[in-house]
Amino acid sequence: LSHASPEHHTIKELINDDVSYRAVVKSWFENSTLFDILKSIAAQKANAIITTDHGTIQVDKPIRIVGDKSINKNLRYKTGKQLHYEDRYTYHVNNPKSICLPPSFISAAFAFASHSSFFVYPNNFSYYVNYYGNSFQHGGISLEEMIIPFNFLQSK
Repeated sequence: LSHASPEHHTIKELINDDVSYRAVVKSWFENSTLFDILKSIAAQKANAIITTDHGTIQVDKPIRIVGDKSINKNLRYKTGKQLHYEDRYTYHVNNPKSICLPPSFISAAFAFASHSSFFVYPNNFSYYVNYYGNSFQHGGISLEEMIIPFNFLQSK
């Protein structure tokens, strides 16, 4: 669901806050093949570990950003030359190696959206604010995105 495009209006209407997001995920899970597989594993008295590669956060604070044509498309972080943006709700890194990130090119810098902010280009600003506002995203540096959830399940 965190990868669902905002173009899916039904999903955007169903998921407008954390509570509704959890309710939709719970409903999906209870009717999924994954749940059937876990019940089968439990019947065999085996254990299972469930995890994911990242968390998500609901974004609602747009940050105007401008950069050259090499800037990436992610809403929660940008890398490129000559990045210009509001410093509020942003973590800037001039030297990617200082935080153990590989530089994409010699003069590359990184800008990470923090809190519930997301980057938007000035052209069609209002359109993209409405399009991505209140959606669930990842790629930033909030705890919600960076802590990897996992669960160790034991058969009873």
